[in-house]
Amino acid sequence: VQLQASGGGLVQAGDSRRLSCAASIRAFTSAVTAWFRQAPGKEREFVAAVRWQGARTYGADSVKGRFAIFRDSIKKMVYLQLHSLRPEDTALYYCAAGDYIRRTADGYDYWGQGTLVTVSS
Repeated sequence: VQLQASGGGLVQAGDSRRLSCAASIRAFTSAVTAWFRQAPGKEREFVAAVRWQGARTYGADSVKGRFAIFRDSIKKMVYLQLHSLRPEDTALYYCAAGDYIRRTADGYDYWGQGTLVTVSS
């Protein structure tokens, strides 16, 4: 397993949640770690990405101001902090690693298994 995502669960609208992604050494050598999500019946959607060098971050417009991505280089962890959750944020959240910032899933080489976030209204 290259990436291990965790932290999902059942929350209420307006709640906050932190998702974690543990990267193996192999995945850690990739330049970028990203979060995607996939809701039932929908395509996998880019959420946010961070560069290991310099920690520059990128986010989807749909989550700007509510979600934040950050990394801990020492622990080899990447986090996705979710705030002001909405029912439409319900999805399987995946972390992924690759060499470039891409907003499509095919741009990443390594994937975690996904962690489910369910937001009730």
